[in-house]
Amino acid sequence: MRDKQQESLTQLGSRGTVYSDQYAPEVLETFMNRHRDHDYFVKFNCPEFTTLCPITGQPDFGSVTISYVPDEKMVESKSLKLYLFSFRNHGDFHEDCINIIMEDLRALMDPKYIEVWGRFNPRGGISIDPYCNWGRPGTPWEQVAWQRLSGHDPHPENVPGRA
Repeated sequence: MRDKQQESLTQLGSRGTVYSDQYAPEVLETFMNRHRDHDYFVKFNCPEFTTLCPITGQPDFGSVTISYVPDEKMVESKSLKLYLFSFRNHGDFHEDCINIIMEDLRALMDPKYIEVWGRFNPRGGISIDPYCNWGRPGTPWEQVAWQRLSGHDPHPENVPGRA
């Protein structure tokens, strides 16, 4: 039996899924966090993220990792998949895409903490790995955000499939 919360989700279980070929934050949907009595991380990995270079129009491929600590609302995973897919024909720099994703999810969910990390495949002999985060001001999560940002990625890593 479905509850009212589930009935408000239009993407999940839909057989008529529409894959937008343009940036579409409106496809994002939320549901209520049923475990607000304690903090926990939710992590999404999107190993097949695609966007376009805003100058050349060439495709850029990479992975995006989204981690957040929910408050009242959580993002529904199928709507997140459709949202990330909508970047496929979106022309923006890697750094912009990662910050746009974080800001859209902040506006949608108002989480306690969120971070988004892009790991893009090399083009022209260089890879770009933008990282951004945010912690709710006036809470311990604000300090966590600073600590994670200031100590982020201090050691180069060997990523399979990347030079």
